[in-house]
Amino acid sequence: MTPEEIKALIEIGIQSCEAFVDGDGSHFVAHVVSDEFVNKTIIKQHKMVYASLGDRMESAIHALSIQTYTIESWKKAKRFQVLS
Repeated sequence: MTPEEIKALIEIGIQSCEAFVDGDGSHFVAHVVSDEFVNKTIIKQHKMVYASLGDRMESAIHALSIQTYTIESWKKAKRFQVLS
């Protein structure tokens, strides 16, 4: 899979989100921004991302690092450049 394909799947699977994905073909990093994450635990946020990718996590994607943000926390992270 390509980062662009993963980005598209996440953005289709999570309402009103914006995803930024980078990777080398098997290892990926995804920054996902959505107010759908408000009042949800990190675990629930990550499960939402995994659900958007379906069974591809078992086959096409070897490793995925996920960072989830609400719109407000994304603005703060960008302001302080706290992006991994």
